Amino acid sequence: MTQTLKRLPVYLVLLVGAALSIIPFLWMVIASTHTTAALFATPLPLLPGGELWKNLARLQQETNFSQVMLNSLVVAVIYTAFSCVVSAMCGYGLAKFRFRGRGLVLGAVLLTMMIPMQVLLVPLFQMMASLGWVNSYQALILPFLANAFGIFLMRQAFLDFPDSLIESARIDGAGELKTFYRIVMPVARPQLAALMIYTFISQWNSFIWPLLMLNTEDKYTLPVALNTMIGLSRVDYSGLMLGSLLATLPLLLVFIIFQKQFVSGLMGGAVKG
Repeated sequence: MTQTLKRLPVYLVLLVGAALSIIPFLWMVIASTHTTAALFATPLPLLPGGELWKNLARLQQETNFSQVMLNSLVVAVIYTAFSCVVSAMCGYGLAKFRFRGRGLVLGAVLLTMMIPMQVLLVPLFQMMASLGWVNSYQALILPFLANAFGIFLMRQAFLDFPDSLIESARIDGAGELKTFYRIVMPVARPQLAALMIYTFISQWNSFIWPLLMLNTEDKYTLPVALNTMIGLSRVDYSGLMLGSLLATLPLLLVFIIFQKQFVSGLMGGAVKG
């Protein structure tokens, strides 16, 4: 009982923090069921309204929401799969292969995390234009496959893997790829799961680069399509809220399902030397 009373202030702080975190999502749910005019009325609506299906129909009509949802899913899944493979292989090489300049390579990889994305937009756009990749999904996926955070995270995951097991696999005749996928990778599943979640969420929410690359509505991703609902003189707030809510639900679902792997993966990468 005494221990519970000591922890009561902590529980109260956590409860207040949780409530403050949930309020924006509750408002998003409420706003998506009202008209835009009702959202600016006095007093503000505090309960769900009856405009959900009308807002959904308008959202589908104005943005082709089902198509852009599929576009975002395809791009995010493909990017996540290939980026995680590239990051894992690079991290394994930096952790277990001895070569001159390995520290410099790692430093260069980490240095790229300090370069603002805005600095890269113009040269990357020129590169994609010269390749004829403007308005294509490969322009969204390929330039960012080698993720510095992912490489560092997977390197940390592989550092403590015993070199003796790798040498034993080589002596038994296993090639480097077989050793990597069959022996080394299973040990790093928590970190790989964390990287997959992080990569999927970052690509799903990506806006500036798809906005520059895509110029036809049938190829828009979710953030770009939702941006079209913001006009110069009129903003469809109810439709925008509904679209944002639907776009957020997959991310919440993925995080809820894999939250244990996400936390354990990040903590595992943090404590390895």
